[in-house]
Amino acid sequence: MALKVLVLGATGSTGTSVVNALLADPAAFSVEALVRPTSASAPKVEALRARGVGIRVAELTDPLERLVEALTGIDVVVSTIGPAGILDQIPLATAAKQAGVKRFVPCAYITVTPPGGVMMIRDQKQKVYEHIFRLHLPYTIVDIGYWYQLSFPCVPSGRYDYASFSPSWSTRIHAGGTARNMLVDARDIGRHIALIIQDERTLNRYVAAYGEVLTEEEVFRLAEDQAGEKIVRRYISADELTAAHKRFTTLGTTSPTDPTYILPRMLFDYIYTKYVREDNTPEYAKYLGYLDASELYPEFKPITFREFLDRSVQSQSRKNTPGNELQALSLGLPAQQPDFSSFNLDTELSPASVFLTTPINLPSNCAALASSIGGTTSSMSAVNITFEDCGTPFTICRCGDATMTLETL
Repeated sequence: MALKVLVLGATGSTGTSVVNALLADPAAFSVEALVRPTSASAPKVEALRARGVGIRVAELTDPLERLVEALTGIDVVVSTIGPAGILDQIPLATAAKQAGVKRFVPCAYITVTPPGGVMMIRDQKQKVYEHIFRLHLPYTIVDIGYWYQLSFPCVPSGRYDYASFSPSWSTRIHAGGTARNMLVDARDIGRHIALIIQDERTLNRYVAAYGEVLTEEEVFRLAEDQAGEKIVRRYISADELTAAHKRFTTLGTTSPTDPTYILPRMLFDYIYTKYVREDNTPEYAKYLGYLDASELYPEFKPITFREFLDRSVQSQSRKNTPGNELQALSLGLPAQQPDFSSFNLDTELSPASVFLTTPINLPSNCAALASSIGGTTSSMSAVNITFEDCGTPFTICRCGDATMTLETL
């Protein structure tokens, strides 16, 4: 009998990967999505309906009995909610327990790192995990390393620029470039989830599900080989990274709701744990008690980093067409500029919102965006804004695609 799976965040990038994988196996899965009342008739939700996805409507802030009703009859809940909504999973988990859900997969999907002050977003997620544990709710926690889509360097010809969050930042080598990191193609996240939620071995366990383990230097060499171009590397030492991480941790702690501090803090949390602490490895994952998906499913053939790069180049010629596959996966958006008047970054743009902990509703123009997050606009174009705060310039790039990244620090 098919598992009835309810996906939270089904229209985001990670949610789309999960939905695609589940729909590919109709004998194993019956797929439903939990959406807000305000989104119930949105085009993306209508597109899910057209693909055969059942739609359940509820707010995570609804009374408990309403959430229990929304989860009744569900076997597995898979949450892919954005970082701003992490703690909203707490009442959802309570409702899942009362509704008899057999497995709850909270939104993890980050690099492997321990709780307790290393990464702010990891500690937020830990609050949800501990609530699940107190409930005795059956769970599986899946971390995936770091996306290929966020890990590739741009080359001098600019052939990868269209898909990069920050071409300038992408050519930096951190702490010598020798730290090994688990990486994954976004398209494989759903394929992993489809295997994991059917497997009794993963019940009440942590799982590390990734594609390849590569150093930055290996990633750069693969990009150079594929492009036939030499990348000019910009090196940042471990000491510089540690100092920056300490600085932004302090600023973020002092002003925990200010995006001008939270954005760089979250970025440097990732950089620090990946390249200075070197947490994001299969060996450390096992030390922390994770199962390794590559050992659980030796028949699984992940997309390799080289295959990802090959597809990047193939997609480049279509970079201005709506629905560009790579950019849609990277940004959760079509390649053409969308209307941002009612676009909610924390729920709709999962990859970019790894840098966010509070909702930011993007207004319809970049100048209003500058004002809304408390920066001053020192330069502005259709795709680029530079903000300055406390003497620290950073750039929110590709504003036209709603991409939020740090260009210079």
